[in-house]
Amino acid sequence: MSRSRGAPASRRRRKKVLKAAKGYRGGRSKLLRTATETVHRAGQYAYRDRRRRKGDMRRLWIIRINAGARINGLSYSKFMHGLREACVEVDRKMLAEMATNDAAGFARLAEIAKGSMGAA
Repeated sequence: MSRSRGAPASRRRRKKVLKAAKGYRGGRSKLLRTATETVHRAGQYAYRDRRRRKGDMRRLWIIRINAGARINGLSYSKFMHGLREACVEVDRKMLAEMATNDAAGFARLAEIAKGSMGAA
C-alpha cells in the first residue's frame, strides 16, 4: 500500500487562509504566518463587533427618538416615561423609524405621552 502524504490537506489549509487574507496589505496577504495571525485577529474583531453593533444601533435609535421628541417639546426620558405610563408598547427601533419617516405619527405619540404624564 502506498504511503499517504499530508500535502493536499496542508495546501488546502494554506489556500483557505490566504484566500481569507486577500486584500490585506503587504505580507499580510502573501506570507502564511502573518496572514494566519491577521485572519485570526480579524475573526476576533468580527465576532466582537457583531455584538457591539447591537449597542451602536440602540444608541442611534435613542438619538433619533430624542431629536423627534425635542421637536415635539419633550426630552427623550420624558417621552419614554410618558409612553410607558400610557402603556404604549412600541420598541425603540420602530420609534426611531417613525421619528425619521412619519413625523405626524410620532407627533401623535408625543401627544399621548404628554397626556399620560398630566394624568399621572
